[in-house]
Amino acid sequence: MSETITITNEDILSQVKLSCQIPEFVEGIVTRKIVENAAFEASLKVETEELQKVADQIRLINKLNSADDTWAWLEKHHLSIDDYEEIVYNTLISGKLATHLFADKVELCFLQNQLDYAGVVIYEVFLDDEDLAIELFYGIKEGEISFYDVAHKYIQDTELRRKGGYQGIVYRQDLKPEISAAVFAAKPPQLLKPIVTSSGVHLILVEEIIQPELDNALYQKIASNLFSEWLKEQISKVDVVQQLGSK
Repeated sequence: MSETITITNEDILSQVKLSCQIPEFVEGIVTRKIVENAAFEASLKVETEELQKVADQIRLINKLNSADDTWAWLEKHHLSIDDYEEIVYNTLISGKLATHLFADKVELCFLQNQLDYAGVVIYEVFLDDEDLAIELFYGIKEGEISFYDVAHKYIQDTELRRKGGYQGIVYRQDLKPEISAAVFAAKPPQLLKPIVTSSGVHLILVEEIIQPELDNALYQKIASNLFSEWLKEQISKVDVVQQLGSK
């Protein structure tokens, strides 16, 4: 016979505390309240069509392709329809606030930091053994094995392995300095000699270097970064009074 265990809200809070996750949860709560207050002060409004668009995006991100998928996801996360609508609203209002605060600052930020936004298309295999990485490097150079075969053999993550180590477009500012220097000095397509960092050994194939251009994706990325920095600054000014109780 299976045992029935009752879990209360107090049990959940206790587990959060015992898992030492209170700081992360408090920061999330503070962030939400800061956004709510700032959006109210800015008199930001949302339209039904905007909410529907964000709701569709959230379903797409979470691979909720049907009503049954959505209901199962809500049940898994113990969310009601009202909770889901609040998630959608918070996501939308955060984006609108970011646009309100920084729409006129993105272009200037881009111009001042163009080098940071240069992009590169790379394939990468991460290894622990430098000698093995060097052996594989020369094997690929001499045509004894392909980069795809190396990726298929040595990448543990299933999805990344299926993509042959494809990392997509990566910006200079998102790379470790030692990797960035080598990658942006390459003449694509070029296989780089193994690069050793504090994390391990990187075997990288540079497919293309993309000169910075303020397209919509980069615009959103810069706005998001500016918004994140603004939130950190606002959070640092807040005095938080916690009323969680103690045993």
